[in-house]
Order: sequence, then C-alpha cells, then structure tokens
Amino acid sequence: QVQLVESGGGLVQAGGSLRLSCIASGRTFSSDVMGWFRQAPGKEREFVSAINWSGNSAVYANSVKDRFTISRDNAKSTVYLQMNKLKPEDTAFYYCAAGIVAAYDSPREYAYWGQGIQVTVSS
Repeated sequence: QVQLVESGGGLVQAGGSLRLSCIASGRTFSSDVMGWFRQAPGKEREFVSAINWSGNSAVYANSVKDRFTISRDNAKSTVYLQMNKLKPEDTAFYYCAAGIVAAYDSPREYAYWGQGIQVTVSS
C-alpha cells in the first residue's frame, strides 16, 4: 500500500520557521518528482515546490521563493520542506505528493498524495 505521511506542521509566529517532512512507503519513489502543495480555506490547492528524482533541480512558487527550501533523501524515502520567514498568508493545509510528472506545478500530474498537515502562522 502506497503511503505518504507528512509531519512537522503546527503553529508558529510570523517570521518563524518550520520544517515539514514527508515519508513515502509502499514502493520505490526514487524516480518520482516529489512536490508540496497547500490549500487554504476557501481556496484552490496551489503549488508550493517540487524537486526532481535526483534532488539536483527544484522549483518554487514565486510566493515562497527565497524563503522555502525543498530537499529529499532517497535513502530514507523522505522529502523535506524547510520554511523560513513564515507569513500569515502561508497558513494552509500542506500536502506532499509524488509522481512521474511533466508539469511540476499541476496537481493533476501527481499520482500519490499524503493526508496533509496544518501549518498556521500567527501575526
């Protein structure tokens, strides 16, 4: 059974940091693109960041560029999202996703999803 499980979310003050982790199991994900998306109440799910299979290429949404860093450890089947200088507008449910994708920023491209984890940034 394929599973993606996120951890590391929570409540933080504006300007603070959080590190999300996503552990994948059930099959080998070392060839997949791993991505992070988020969804705030009343809004559509939006792309945050993605990283290629080897970890040497990453893309970011403009809203998080220079504040968030994605990385992966294929030996541990884990992808991370280091979030610094957090803002109240970063508040959302964050989802980990995996798949063989062509368009990194399209949720439809990803075959596997985690249950998500809440990140709340207070002002």
